[in-house]
Amino acid sequence: MNAPSAKSLFRATKPKRAVHPAQVLIGGLPEQRRPDAARDPLDYDPTPPDATRAFLARELSAIRSHGRTVWENAVGGGHMAGELKRAGFDVVGSDVVDRGYPGTILRSFYDFDTAPAPVIISNPPYNQINARDGHGRWLSHSLALGAGYVAYLLNADWAAARINGFDALLEENPPSIEYLCCWKIDFRGGGSPPQRNSWFVWDRNRPAPDRGTWIRSRLYRDAGNGQGVLL
Repeated sequence: MNAPSAKSLFRATKPKRAVHPAQVLIGGLPEQRRPDAARDPLDYDPTPPDATRAFLARELSAIRSHGRTVWENAVGGGHMAGELKRAGFDVVGSDVVDRGYPGTILRSFYDFDTAPAPVIISNPPYNQINARDGHGRWLSHSLALGAGYVAYLLNADWAAARINGFDALLEENPPSIEYLCCWKIDFRGGGSPPQRNSWFVWDRNRPAPDRGTWIRSRLYRDAGNGQGVLL
């Protein structure tokens, strides 16, 4: 006769890892191994300067072909706008909250029916542009405003979503190019950021190769390090 197993007793007496309160409120939320700073309810994540500088090092001439004025449509405190101005652009900044950027137009992005500049560059609120929460509405509205150039800094997995019309949205409106950031951008300054990011660009001067397909290129933090095309 086999001796009774002690495994069940071990499982019963083994100390349990503390559960984050949000896991109780939101079923299926992944376990949070490390405490994170509280998220801004408007999904505001100030962009560190290296993310914008590396992007501009690759796209400066393409952006300038559309003009020297850029609309930062989620300007926040002006972290990205400041880098754009240092690169020689005039910046129109808008947001729903005044976070200190001088001259911020306090207006919902969805209340604009035309773009106030030929170029849009921003790190938009992710819950407005993703598939799950925003149904891609931020992108759809962006492309309808008449700007010739739109660039957004997003989660690198953003384009992998398929729900809520995302298949059709990206089939009909593929970006011209995606720049995969080869470092993890630390938006909140806490170290060990959890995700990778990409810049997605829609440029009327550079149509995508085909429906639902686009060029992907590696983007390095040190912009002069032989950056090249992936796909």
